[in-house]
Amino acid sequence: SRLVRKTLSFSKSVENHIGALWYFIHHYNASLLV
Repeated sequence: SRLVRKTLSFSKSVENHIGALWYFIHHYNASLLV
């Protein structure tokens, strides 16, 4: 069960990283358009 919990927290951090990357790219593109 410890392995499952580790995997869950890992996938959560990956989701957060993807969200941060998407936000950064979106914000960067928006600043280019202005």
